[in-house]
Amino acid sequence: MSEYRIWPGTGKLFIRRDGKPIFLGSSKAQSLTLQRKKPAKLVWTQAWRRLHKKGLKEADLKKRRTRTNKGAARAVVGLSLDEIKKKAGQKPEFRSTQRKAALQELKDRKKANKGKSGGGKGNAPGGVRAAKVPKNAKNAGR
Repeated sequence: MSEYRIWPGTGKLFIRRDGKPIFLGSSKAQSLTLQRKKPAKLVWTQAWRRLHKKGLKEADLKKRRTRTNKGAARAVVGLSLDEIKKKAGQKPEFRSTQRKAALQELKDRKKANKGKSGGGKGNAPGGVRAAKVPKNAKNAGR
């Protein structure tokens, strides 16, 4: 229960109903075990200390604080490393003007495509449409 060290010749061995042996180092631990107290709720136990992050070693704290390196820049599919570096070096104004120009070109292309196609939706050949069939057509004849 307490997870303290039990020296030879001390403590008791308690066998639970399920057959699991429990070594009890003191009468305090025995009493609390028989009362079915949870070790995590007893402030003096190691279980409680682990749960509430008490007594951590300096090495563990350092391990938590260390950060991983971002790593070296790598090429992406479709862009080489040189192109990525070149883009990163460009001024934001230059990039925004490039973006606006590309958007404008895209809009112009869409307009041209729309003009070519002529109409749009709703132009069925000959104005003939299929008759609507109700969903409950099976039950219609009853």
